[in-house]
Amino acid sequence: MQDEFNDPLWRQIISGAQMLFVAFGALVLMPLITGLDPNVALFTAGLGTLLFQIVTRRQVPVFLASSFAFITPIILAKGQFGLAATMGGVMAAGFVYTFLGFAVKLKGTGFIDRLLPPVVIGPVIISIGLAMAPIAAHMAMGRAEDGSELIHYQTAMMISMPALLTTLIVAVFGKGIFRLVPIIAGVLVGFGMAFYFGVVDTAKIAAAPWFALPHFTAPEFNWQAILFIVPVALAPAIEHIGGVIAVGSVTGRDYLKKPGLHRTLFGDGIATTAAGLLGGPPNTTYAEVTGAVMLTKNYNPKIMTWAAIFAISLAFVGKFGALLQSIPVPVMGGILCLLFGSIAAVGMNTLIRHQIDLSEARNLVIVSVTLVFGIGGVLIGTGMGPEDFGLKGIALCAIVAIALNLILPGNDSWKKKKGDTPVI
Repeated sequence: MQDEFNDPLWRQIISGAQMLFVAFGALVLMPLITGLDPNVALFTAGLGTLLFQIVTRRQVPVFLASSFAFITPIILAKGQFGLAATMGGVMAAGFVYTFLGFAVKLKGTGFIDRLLPPVVIGPVIISIGLAMAPIAAHMAMGRAEDGSELIHYQTAMMISMPALLTTLIVAVFGKGIFRLVPIIAGVLVGFGMAFYFGVVDTAKIAAAPWFALPHFTAPEFNWQAILFIVPVALAPAIEHIGGVIAVGSVTGRDYLKKPGLHRTLFGDGIATTAAGLLGGPPNTTYAEVTGAVMLTKNYNPKIMTWAAIFAISLAFVGKFGALLQSIPVPVMGGILCLLFGSIAAVGMNTLIRHQIDLSEARNLVIVSVTLVFGIGGVLIGTGMGPEDFGLKGIALCAIVAIALNLILPGNDSWKKKKGDTPVI
């Protein structure tokens, strides 16, 4: 299908390595935040990208890796239901993408516009970002989630603030390919500061083998964990549509028609399901890789095959995984002060760009209730214990936002702006 791309093999390999470099910071940061194995995340990102290429007949130049939208539910679900049950929820989230793919094939995209308009997606994404803000602040100050001190406050701030400042500078003032890797730059500076202050555990790095099998985790299916995680999949599903449209605008092709949105959603679903099967984070299309495609003007999907191969290969380097896991908490905390705020800003931009009028009572009700339920800790149910039923946080606010949008009068207003595409 790609005969028009006649790049030499050596150029494809180099371009593939470059794409992984661009995606690498966000790819490994998400599992490090949530306590998942970064080597497993590398493996499932590579595997997921290859599966996506098979489903889409290697026509779309995208790279799939760890989705930040799932950080909050994975952290909370791990604490309440355990890692295995959380992975069962991740697999179920993959089934949601797959179902949406079949639905798009049968019904077209109109039902997505009606079910998930910007007034629903916007506040849910804002909640995803702001719900984690206290955790980012604690990590930046060297504290655990309960406020207990892990690293002395002054030392932690001397590590986290340079990491944050570096990330900001590279994101704003970086040129060319370097503008696409602010997270890597922040991690390198923060890790250097941590090493200077002697808070890096080098013993674990030295003890780790050079080659080791990633710590895969088999899933368990717990209906509570599934209900807790699945609603969050709706926001990344819209993000997926936006990502496919974005890469299509870069390459000048309409991927919603060929290979078709149903295939790209199905491919993303298969990738996320495979990740949950092995203990990795859910996958999503990476905007920074799309930016790199635009910058390099290399539209050959084969380069993503090489990026996936490099990711899978790195997953078996034991010392590399130990090095990643030795990154102290303040390094990630500093970067997360920007990252979680950026997620919330994306949600606000969704409302602004689609001109959601909050003076209208309907819109105000949906946004207001969604934000309070998502950030305020409202619990609906009998509890969150093993034998209890309960919904809270992002899962609850996503369901409430969808229900309010369908119930309140005026839920066909999306038809008035049929030319708008509800992307993030």
